[in-house]
Amino acid sequence: MSPDPLADAAAQGEQERTNVRLAGASGILALGNICSRVLGLAREIVLTYLFGASGAVDALQVAIIVPKAIYDLLIGGHINGAFVPVLSDVITRRGKRELWRVVSALISLVVALVALLVLLLELLAPQIVPLVAPGADFGTQRLAIDLLRLTAPALIFMSLFAVFSGTLFALRSFTLPAFAGVVFNGCIVLMTLALAPSLALLPPSEIPSLEAPFLVARPATGIIVVAVGWLVGAIAQMLLQMPGLRLRRLRISVHWRHPALTSIGLLYLPVMLSLIIDTLVIRPFSYNLASQTIEGGIAIMNWATTLVQFPQGLVATAISIAILPTLARQSAEMTAAAQRAFKDTLALGLRLATTLILPAATGLFVLAVPIIALLFENGAFLAADTEITATALRLYLIGLPFAALDLLLVYAFYARKDTLTPALVGIVSLVCYLAAALLLFERFGLFSLMIADSVKHTVHASISAVLLWRRLGGFGNQRLARTGLKAALASLIMAGFALVSLPLLTEWIGRESLLRELALVGLSALLYGGVFLLAARMLKIQELSWLLKLLRERLGS
Repeated sequence: MSPDPLADAAAQGEQERTNVRLAGASGILALGNICSRVLGLAREIVLTYLFGASGAVDALQVAIIVPKAIYDLLIGGHINGAFVPVLSDVITRRGKRELWRVVSALISLVVALVALLVLLLELLAPQIVPLVAPGADFGTQRLAIDLLRLTAPALIFMSLFAVFSGTLFALRSFTLPAFAGVVFNGCIVLMTLALAPSLALLPPSEIPSLEAPFLVARPATGIIVVAVGWLVGAIAQMLLQMPGLRLRRLRISVHWRHPALTSIGLLYLPVMLSLIIDTLVIRPFSYNLASQTIEGGIAIMNWATTLVQFPQGLVATAISIAILPTLARQSAEMTAAAQRAFKDTLALGLRLATTLILPAATGLFVLAVPIIALLFENGAFLAADTEITATALRLYLIGLPFAALDLLLVYAFYARKDTLTPALVGIVSLVCYLAAALLLFERFGLFSLMIADSVKHTVHASISAVLLWRRLGGFGNQRLARTGLKAALASLIMAGFALVSLPLLTEWIGRESLLRELALVGLSALLYGGVFLLAARMLKIQELSWLLKLLRERLGS
């Protein structure tokens, strides 16, 4: 029987409308990520100016790592992969009234569990800190204990934020969750600048060192303001979600045996397995090795991670979150048309991510030194710290394209209510990470961790792609390889032009002042971005042309 041309046209029209909606949602999430990352960089600039690559920042990182690791383990992680598909089913089959019952029960369960964990963190802080950073000196550990007791309560508000934002995603409401990071980082920056002015005005040579008896005896100095800001930011981002929810329909409920909660739990168990390994093995392993390399090794690793997360959040996270609810609803339908739509939606995300992440990673790789110098090389952060951080960043960037595509592939598994496969693949990739880091540590020191991270993402993305391709019976005729090759070629053209012109631009503009550094980075970014767009146009990268057309239409409307 020949296919119905009217049905095919209707399906194609619906898919085009879906693509436009996904692009709009991705744009909102990307804008929120941009603003959040900018403020996140501002936060790191404040830290580097006041404390440099010092043990004080290592202590703060330890105090943040512990509650954040628990949050990632229990509810943060990939909770949307278990949460959004189940809530989407509840909305479709039982309506929003049942949704509020499920969310009410989930909130009460989360609060009861997390409150107990916070109490344990407060009591066991002296025992936890040496486990996380055994290589740190006594002063760093002493300060980290005090800071941990300040940051621990933030775990409650972070968990509530995850439930609220996941509910909004299931309702296909993206704006408030998109800008939560803006509020979070903004609170940290504002509180630090407002409450630590005396320390901010001290010249670098007069900032007390961590080993000074003053800091050991009185750890509540400038760094403690950042910890307080972290707690306030967690509260603020939670409160931001409330206008989007019908809070009057939320009630305290102990109906913890609700079938939807059981489904969420069963889906999240495999995710938690991989997160347990990451939280209890990989993170302590990484921070322990980093603390044994150079002073401020943990801080440098985190600064490089912050920079590499900027394009990751801008591209992969935004697209993945935007397509997850649609993929979940398409996967729930068993028709052939819905399965074709699933492939089309996933392929669109993969093509967009490839087109955007490759030039972003390439540009950041080329401009690593001037960008880090502009952002961090002030106060106690020296030129030598810039070179080390730039090397760490570049090694992370090798794995960034794989990490971006891998996130979309993982969310495709989640949309099909398969969390076990990504968890098992994750275990394999984590074993590769451990092996690579240990084998390379003696030769490369701190940088072995970045190389191992890129190996991990490459392995995970490759295995996930093969398995999903087999499950779906192929990705269809989606131009994935062609789009990837064109984007890679355009990125290489941009990189070649940058390698030739950047020394000349640096010599012409100079780096003697903050304004000159800003001019160097800004002009280089505009110039190299223009080169990429020109190369993309010559190579006829359709996805980029489509995005630019949508942008022009939105601006013109």
